[in-house]
Amino acid sequence: MQDNSVGEVTSLFGMPLEKGRWVLVALGLIINLCLGSIYSWSVFVKPLTDYYTGVLGQAVTANDILMPFSVFLAFFAIAMPFTGKFIDQYGPRNVTIVGGVLTGLGWLLASFSSSVPMLYVMYGVIGGIGVGIAYGVPVAVSARWFPDRRGLAVGLTVLGFGFSAFFTANIAGYFIGAYGVMNTFRIFGVVFIVLTILLALPLKFPATGWVPKGWTPPALKPGEEKPCEFDRSKMLKSPSFYGLWACYFIGCLAGLMAISIAKPVGIDVGIEAGLATMLVGFFAVFNGGGRPVFGALTDKLTPRNAAMISFILIAFASLLIWQIPIVPVYILAFAVLWGCLGGWLAIAPTTTGSYFGTCDYPRCYGVVFLAYGAGAIVGPQLAGFIKTSTGSYIGVFPYVLALAVVGIVIAFTLMKPPKPIT
Repeated sequence: MQDNSVGEVTSLFGMPLEKGRWVLVALGLIINLCLGSIYSWSVFVKPLTDYYTGVLGQAVTANDILMPFSVFLAFFAIAMPFTGKFIDQYGPRNVTIVGGVLTGLGWLLASFSSSVPMLYVMYGVIGGIGVGIAYGVPVAVSARWFPDRRGLAVGLTVLGFGFSAFFTANIAGYFIGAYGVMNTFRIFGVVFIVLTILLALPLKFPATGWVPKGWTPPALKPGEEKPCEFDRSKMLKSPSFYGLWACYFIGCLAGLMAISIAKPVGIDVGIEAGLATMLVGFFAVFNGGGRPVFGALTDKLTPRNAAMISFILIAFASLLIWQIPIVPVYILAFAVLWGCLGGWLAIAPTTTGSYFGTCDYPRCYGVVFLAYGAGAIVGPQLAGFIKTSTGSYIGVFPYVLALAVVGIVIAFTLMKPPKPIT
């Protein structure tokens, strides 16, 4: 068993714990900038298609090139429940290093892929497992250090994952043009290995029972029940879990679909390829910004109300781009969809901590996060199927609109604080 907390230490990075803990949030944000480079995938779609068809002479479809994105995110989600228990056992530093090295190796090995199925394994499986191992660590660190401002801290931590494409999409576009798509995979792989190792070194948990000076848990309102501490088995018996999981799935399906096809749809509505790449970075600002915004909304308005706001926005964006597929509407709709995905990556972890406690948080959120993996498979593949069968991605948006309406109903009826389960 590792010493994973600060024990009796009274300062972090030369500052009082209440201030030094913000540095841990910043480190988590930067780690997630590396891990979130998957959100630049749409920039790789055409170069990879050209590489496999033009250079290697292989026939590929839209679904083929979107599949590595789905495989990566699916294994990302699958790995989280199995690795959550190791965060306490081996410490946040060691788990992050293992995940970061695997993530970088996934990118590096992908550069040697001689076929699309090989890319699924090297990039999708290895890289996805790496992110699944590392991603939950900064989130768990922030959740434990910020019992007083959990939504904001978690939202800022995961902001890096969503904001990643703002940097990596444009960097990838430059490197692809200068060095080719496979050399770009190699460069990203090496950089991610080095950065995540260095950034992981200071990560640690607070001492058991630590609370910030001057803060006490809020008093219960009349008729309000004391928050529960659920382990994973108890959580799985709660209707609140299934409501959260279903809503998370719908929010991720819509957002990950939009991320996977952002550049091709932009080109389809008349945007020049270079500008379409830049817009992927622009959308990343909303994906990143949606995390602290919806994290704060979850704190202030309750998880149920934050979820319903998200689904109303998703429905509005889907209706717009479905009915008016022009450049200004495309920019607005995709900014909203990317932003709402970012929102769900703050709503869901914050809600997990608020509804089910933090005693078994990594394992509990690992199961909740499987909804993200399911959305990663269904969303992009639904878009690819519509593209292959109709010649356009626009036909996917009526389905997303309908699912958003279903999400509103589920959030209203099931996303409530759970009752104690014995």
